[in-house]
Amino acid sequence: MSEASLRDRATAPLTEDAARARIASLAFAPAATGRVGAEVEWHLTSPADRRRRVDPETVKALLGVRDALPRRTRLSFEPGGALELSTRPGTLTECFDDLESDRDRIATALAAEGLELLGLGLDPVRLPRRVVRSPRYQAMEELFDQDGRAGRWMMANTASVQVCVDTGTEADLADRWTRAHRLAPVLIAAFANSPLRRGEPSLWRSTRQHVWTAIDPSRSRPVPAGDPRETWARYALDARVMAVRGPGRWTVPRGLTFRDWLRATDLRPPTRDDLDYHLTTLFPPVRPRGRYLELRMIDAQPGPDWIVPVALAAALFDHPGAAAAADAALAPLWHGATPADLALRAATAALGDGPIAAAALACFTAARDATADPRIAAALDRHTETFVARARTRADDLVAARR
Repeated sequence: MSEASLRDRATAPLTEDAARARIASLAFAPAATGRVGAEVEWHLTSPADRRRRVDPETVKALLGVRDALPRRTRLSFEPGGALELSTRPGTLTECFDDLESDRDRIATALAAEGLELLGLGLDPVRLPRRVVRSPRYQAMEELFDQDGRAGRWMMANTASVQVCVDTGTEADLADRWTRAHRLAPVLIAAFANSPLRRGEPSLWRSTRQHVWTAIDPSRSRPVPAGDPRETWARYALDARVMAVRGPGRWTVPRGLTFRDWLRATDLRPPTRDDLDYHLTTLFPPVRPRGRYLELRMIDAQPGPDWIVPVALAAALFDHPGAAAAADAALAPLWHGATPADLALRAATAALGDGPIAAAALACFTAARDATADPRIAAALDRHTETFVARARTRADDLVAARR
């Protein structure tokens, strides 16, 4: 097909049936398992002035790079200036070697300028302020402002470890989708690392999770249970549109969902390009991305400890014995419980919640037994012994230090 024909298809008006089919086909592309990726964020701050925000262009100039680093991780910045490194898909060892090498190089360069990477799920001091200017972030801020201030906190003051695992073959796709959702409360609780807000302890061990649940639920709540393709297509069509893009300022009628847009008679018809862009603005805790699933519910971790949640997920998805152990440990947790209930328990009590703590310990034990790289296994051991086996989190230590 010619380039002109492809461009015409991308800009032709969509029908509702065509949109539903495209969403389903893009979201889940069966793939062999065994690869993992990570997108890791840190707040960029100055120990001498915790309220200072650093312009991303200043950081790029300091590092002497634009978007790629020596080990080929991708460098990007969140709206509030948080720094993100993203790996290519590969083995767990490749993921660790590539991202950790670049993280260490960046941390060293920043330290020479009096700056540091702060691995916490929520900025503990600063009020939210956006430093990255773009039409996308302006439209996002305006949409979230319709529901309160949580959107600004999410955009400018949260940081996470996002783990990417293969979607899996057609035969096991649904099981992996289910496991990703069932694992969510364990990941929220075991890595809770954001109890401080504006310098004081909040009511949450993962205040980051609290912030995320307070933004537009049409794009941030978990995808409902059911057939993965059908439920995701319905979720995406019923999510509010962030922006109708065009020249000048991007605007959108209040409350407009993508399904509404497809049926509207007073707006320009949405195109395939509009749909593809809309999908990039949806942020459920588990997001399908074609050949991989993105786990988005984990608080940022300090230094090299970002590898612990990545290793945990890699083992529980790609080692048959660890996957079976995780499924068995997680099943009782979900008897009679809803995703919202478990997320609330995980974000407030964290590993102080007995059933979540028991499931977490079983998952960590299974992952440790399935992790071959001795450096990564040692990191899993440390986190298990320091926190999970003691039913404690980094958040508990941060709160205790404030007393």
